[in-house]
Amino acid sequence: YKEEARREAMKEAMFGAKAKKWASLNAKRYGEKRRFGFVDVYKEEMPPEHVRKIIRDHGDMTAKKFRHDKRVYLGALKYVPHAVYKLLENMPMPWEQVRNVKVLYHVTGAISFVNEVPLVAEPVYAAQWGTMWIMMRREKRDRRHFKRMRFPPFDDEEPPLDYGDNVLDVEPLEAIAMELDPEDDEAVYDWFYDHKPLQYTRHVNGPSYRRWRLNVPIQSTLYRLAGQLMSDLLDKNYWYLFDKKAFFTAKALNCAIPGGPKFEPLYRDADKDDEDWNEFNDINKIIIRQTIR
Repeated sequence: YKEEARREAMKEAMFGAKAKKWASLNAKRYGEKRRFGFVDVYKEEMPPEHVRKIIRDHGDMTAKKFRHDKRVYLGALKYVPHAVYKLLENMPMPWEQVRNVKVLYHVTGAISFVNEVPLVAEPVYAAQWGTMWIMMRREKRDRRHFKRMRFPPFDDEEPPLDYGDNVLDVEPLEAIAMELDPEDDEAVYDWFYDHKPLQYTRHVNGPSYRRWRLNVPIQSTLYRLAGQLMSDLLDKNYWYLFDKKAFFTAKALNCAIPGGPKFEPLYRDADKDDEDWNEFNDINKIIIRQTIR
């Protein structure tokens, strides 16, 4: 009898521990997250149609039911530059036909932000743009009929176009892609134009896309494809106006690199004549002074 009671007690304790664990898991998933006194409520991801409907419903703000939202809209104006910046930052590249992004939106439809930071592996990105340079030159050469866009495209009184009515059903243009050779470009052939290429392979550290490690065949192929944009100059002094460390040192020493920017001095010089370099003592300039009559 004692043995049975002990087993029952152990079972109850085990189920109790399981229930506790389950409750804590759900509390993490659906409960309120408190960080430094700030309450962050867990939010489910919504389909894009949901945001589009909110924006469409708030298109005409003259209705009486929106009279309380007007203050929110005025407050949101402060963040419009950041919203535009995030939109431009996440713009699809020429080799992408469509790019889907996550959006952070205000419940009133006052403002929405693209909630992503685009990350790239530098050698891959340089090679992708190298191929784009060639393809765009070909496009410019072969194009027959084209019309330059005139800005602003819309009249002052014209209402903004609704995305759902005008853009959603239009098939996007084909992505620009250079035809790669299956043999010469074998190392990059399968993934070169993917969004975040190599993301789930051993070459990249994972979804965060922070670090990459490419082998020699991939690196050499990428270097060849990026050849249009890469320089073959080996002299480091040629790039002296792009040397950040030199500029930091110049700023700290309160002197200027010829041809480079002049920074506000960290400490003001007492003697004006003790200046390191300016446009008047530059050896590359000839100043002809004439007497004023």
